[in-house]
Formats: sequence, structure tokens, C-alpha cells
Amino acid sequence: MLGFSVYIDGEPVADLDLCGAYLVGSDDVALRAEISFKKGRITCKKRAAGPAGLAILWPMAGGRRIMLETARLMERDQPYILQIELVRGRLTRISQKLEEWGFYESQEGDEFLRRFEQCRDLLIQALQADPPVQAAAVADRALPQCVALSEDLSRHHADVLLDRRRESSGFGRRVLGCAVDLEHTDEAYRKRLAGAFDYVTIPCTWRLVEPAEQKFNWKPIDAWVEWFAKKHIPMKGSPLLSFGERNVPDWLYIWEHDFETLRDLAHEHVKRVVSRYTQYVSSWDVASGLHAENGLSFTFEQLMELTRMSAAVAKQIAPRCTAIIDLIAPWGEYYARNPRTIPPMLYAEMIVQSGVNFDAFGLQFLFGLGVDGMYVRDMFQISALLDRFSGVGKPLHVTAVQAPSDVTPERDDAWGGEKDPRDGGAWNDDWSETVQAEWLQAFYEIALSKPFVESVSWSSLADGPGRIIPHGGLLRRDLVPKPAFDRILKLRSEGLGGS
Repeated sequence: MLGFSVYIDGEPVADLDLCGAYLVGSDDVALRAEISFKKGRITCKKRAAGPAGLAILWPMAGGRRIMLETARLMERDQPYILQIELVRGRLTRISQKLEEWGFYESQEGDEFLRRFEQCRDLLIQALQADPPVQAAAVADRALPQCVALSEDLSRHHADVLLDRRRESSGFGRRVLGCAVDLEHTDEAYRKRLAGAFDYVTIPCTWRLVEPAEQKFNWKPIDAWVEWFAKKHIPMKGSPLLSFGERNVPDWLYIWEHDFETLRDLAHEHVKRVVSRYTQYVSSWDVASGLHAENGLSFTFEQLMELTRMSAAVAKQIAPRCTAIIDLIAPWGEYYARNPRTIPPMLYAEMIVQSGVNFDAFGLQFLFGLGVDGMYVRDMFQISALLDRFSGVGKPLHVTAVQAPSDVTPERDDAWGGEKDPRDGGAWNDDWSETVQAEWLQAFYEIALSKPFVESVSWSSLADGPGRIIPHGGLLRRDLVPKPAFDRILKLRSEGLGGS
């Protein structure tokens, strides 16, 4: 059994929120386990042998509340001290990146190595401290320093790589994008969209296109496609196939237990949409989130077949299009709770190995809600995860990214109640327009510093009802720009936009 003692302010914690907590194995794959808390102790009963770490949304001094992972630990009778293992886990990852990013050999790394040694000394003090409450107190001092060091390290590394990419003209013509909110048709919205981005993403979900069987709703999409075509603005369609609740038409559930019919219907949907817009749309998210959102209870083989089919149909109709396979919730915590899903890296590797005809992977980073895939991670974790995709042999597009600008809960009946941005954590402080802008700039610089990342698309331009992330737009509801919108313009002026 794996257990953790939790102390805060010199006392065992009486109550602890474990929402979002999960175990992760040595291969960074989420593990199925029963996680409980009682009398100051977290108990983890896992179903797989070998070392494991605990991922938990953890508050720190300075307003941070982010998902952190402990070191990978073996089971034992005596509980570990949670904060010590969170520090040990972060220092292990920092050490790996110091070597991988070349800081041990460079003069620039001296200051980071000094700070690393300071954090390591605090970890040693915590390990030597007695009683456990004192050990936890020392670790509590060390943890914010470790996180700050890792973020500074990732930002510095990004600055170096960005300079190199600029100097080598390493950016394409379609770098900065944004998804279109189809209900907005006023001129102010169109002007903001056309003036700030290199390309746009047109929503074309099955639920939108065919809300009732054989009853099609092309009008809102057609209007936008025609307008962008006249303005010569490049377009991407997204997603052709997605089985999340927000994207599946209600009538499709009639065929839930008939895979052959579902596959044929999916084939016709993909063919219909691509054929209609192939003259205008140059890129498609051919499959989005099939590995994680499996409301129709497909098997592994069926998910792979649907992925292969969607990419093949798009390529057959539009051979020159860019076919993107889109991964959501890229840390894969959903796999700890739903056995009918696939870990994201395993899904990606299987797609490559099985010879699916596609051009690139997509990744989504949506933060700010208390649901799997949307708990806040820091920039170091984002940078490290992007690095994992450097070896898959395909370019990478960030197909959707968003973080909130306010902590006010928002009513969403489609969600089933209120969406509260506080539930998902906080990056450097409570979410505000200023924090959102700072977060956007840090994210874009880190993502676009990776030479294999070709584009980044914000998830929605303006605030409004029905958005996945409340207050996540770059414009307020009255279309007044937030500071984050100005940061997009600034990034373009600094050469991060399309050339």
C-alpha cells in the first residue's frame, strides 16, 4: 500500500480535497487506484505492481494551486510525507531537464545549478528533520522554490530556442490561430479576428452539422467560410470526428451497440463535410479526443479503426490537406478512471506504428476547470510534455489553448450546473485578466520555441455562454479586448506570427 502523511502548520490535516488526484506509474501512464483520505493520511490502493507517484492539486505560498506529482515510490507500511515527495519529484524532473537541455555544460546554467543545489539542500534538511511535522514544514519552504526554479528554467530555455528559430526563419505562414464563435456575425468581431491571427479554426462538429438524422445545418458554417475565403484567410476545420458529449448528435446514440452502422455513418459524415469545404479548408482535425472521450463504449480496435478511416477519407477527398490527429487531456489522467480509454502517448505511438495516413498531431491545453484534463499545470510541466512529442516523427500543432481571466462561477446548463474556474487551480495567482495575459505569453513562447511545433490556436476569441472555459476569451462579452489580446498582437510584432 502507498500512503502519504499530510501536515500543514504543524498539524495533521483534518480535511483534504482529493478531486483530480490520481496515481501515475514510472512510464508516466495513469494507474487505476482507490485513493482515500482519513486522519491526516492519504491511502492509495493501486491495481498494478511497481513504483508509482501521486498527482494532486496542491496549494502553495504566493497563490499557486497546481497539479504536482510526487517522486515514483515503492509501497511500504510506513507512510511517506507528502510535501517531501512532491519536492523530490520536482527536483528529479529538474535534474533530468538540466541535463537534457544542456545546462550542465553551459556557463548560462551556473545560476540555475546554484538554485538547484539550494533546493536540494532543503530537501536533505527535510529528510533529516524530526518529528515529521518539522520535516513537512521544511519541505513546504522548498516546494515553491523548486516550482519557481523549474518555471524560470523552462522560460530561459524557451528564450534561447526562440531566438534561434527567429534567426533561422523557422516559422511558417500559419502560426497563430483562433477558433471562430459561429454565433458572432458583427463587424467588430470579424475585424478583431481577421486582424490578429494567421488562420482560423471553423467548428464543424457532427452535432452542429447534423443535429437531427439527415437534417443538415450548413448555414452558419457556410456564411463564415464564404467571408474568410473573400478575405483570403486560411481555414482549418475541426473536428471531423469527436465523441465527446458536446460534439455527438443525440440521435447517434440509437446505434450505440452497432459498430458497423456507426462506422458507416461516421464515414458518410466525414466524406460529406470534407467534400463540401475542400475548396476552402486546407487543414482538418480529422479525429479529436477519440482516445479520451469514449461515450459510445468503443473497443481499442474500433477506436483505431475510426481514426484510420477518418484520416483516409479526408486524404482521399483532399490529398493536399493537412490531416491532424488531435489529442486532448495530454497528461492522460482520465485513464485512471475509465478503462475504455487509451493513454495519449500509447494512442499516438499506435497510430504511427499502424501506418495511418496523416500529417501531424494536435494537442489541446485547456486549463481552469476541476475536471480531468483541465487542472492547472505549470510551464515546466507543459514544456516537458511537449518535449515528449519531439520523438514521434510528426509535426505538432497546439489545436486549442485557453485559460480563464476571472474566477467568477458561470452557469452552464449544458455542463450540468456551474463552472467555477477556482476548482481547476491557479497558476501564479487567482485568475484575472492580467494573470491570463501573462500566462498566454509564457505558454506561447514555450510552445513556439519547440522547432517541431508549427502553430498555436486560442480556443475562443470572445467570452460568452456555452464556452468550455468560462471567461476564457481574449475579448470581453462586449468585444472590448483584454490584455491577453494585446499580447497576441505583441507576439506577432516580435516575429512569432506567420511570415
